[in-house]
Amino acid sequence: MPYEIEATSKTPALIIYLLDVSASMGQPLGDRRRIDVVMDALQAALQQMVFRSTKGSRISPRYRVAFFAYSNHVYDLLDGVESVDQVVHRGVPELSPMRTTETAKAFARAEKLLQAELPSLQDCPAPLVCHMTDGENTGEDPEPIVRRIMQMSVPDGSVLMENIFISEKVLTKPVTDPRKWPGILPDTKLVSNYARKLRSISSPVPESYRKNMWEMGYSLDSRALMMLPGESSELVAMGFQMSTFTKIS
Repeated sequence: MPYEIEATSKTPALIIYLLDVSASMGQPLGDRRRIDVVMDALQAALQQMVFRSTKGSRISPRYRVAFFAYSNHVYDLLDGVESVDQVVHRGVPELSPMRTTETAKAFARAEKLLQAELPSLQDCPAPLVCHMTDGENTGEDPEPIVRRIMQMSVPDGSVLMENIFISEKVLTKPVTDPRKWPGILPDTKLVSNYARKLRSISSPVPESYRKNMWEMGYSLDSRALMMLPGESSELVAMGFQMSTFTKIS
């Protein structure tokens, strides 16, 4: 059964975050800027990693993390991959809205990193790429690169691809209770072409991840995909929480 290898200090999980910091991230989501909602959600995800990695008073390096922010350029916010115990001392890097949304450049960086990392991840949980955006890409189409990434694999399974789309143009009806929401399914009606594209490049939620989401009080369907409509701060936070839910030992 795929996605069952547990993250340990010797076999840590690799999570790559690709964060859209285009100008529209300065727009409001509820009563706050989108970029600030994302910063809080990332901080909560990091805290979740720390909680799941703590034994007694010691943080075990069960996660390794990379942060790439992108606009018309891609910015490596950690200068490489760092373990969660290193990241927690630095905190989540500050994000600021910039220019356009050249998504393909960000995925190209993730692909290059994965190519370098995969040989040393053969005994580790399958890596996960968590992509957050709030608008359609400009420039090159990212889909061919994403498809290549999703074809990469380790014995635990193929690289997982998650998309968080901060937009009101995703679902036909708003999510009134995220904890009772079944998630985006293959046949869920979506209202924009870009939402449909993101769904097509989102992995199914592995059963091991879904069980952890259930333990957190969420009710994702067994057919749910790793795509979140970021129409509220709670759904954005839910998406980043999902990225942390590899099995642990």
